[in-house]
Amino acid sequence: MTDWTYERDGETVRVEPDGPLIVTAGGATDLAVAAAVAGVGVIRLFADWLLPSLDSGALEPVLADWEADFSGPFLYYPGRRLVPAPLRAFIDFTRPDRHASIA
Repeated sequence: MTDWTYERDGETVRVEPDGPLIVTAGGATDLAVAAAVAGVGVIRLFADWLLPSLDSGALEPVLADWEADFSGPFLYYPGRRLVPAPLRAFIDFTRPDRHASIA
């Protein structure tokens, strides 16, 4: 398990998550969000992925003063006309607008 590290004004704080449910990055992201919305605990995830829950009021930000500026992950791949099917599926799944296609 990786510690959560927060930095602000030269101060560093590390938190070791502990509890009955610990979800790591991967296929259980929806489970983690649902658990946080249900009040089971807190979640640390890209803000863009939490926007629907934040906008609806289902979740509230904590430690906002400690948030790092990060626009999210980026994917770099060769600009080929024929992208392998698994990579194409991953790209299409992770795009902000899932209905958009890649030229």
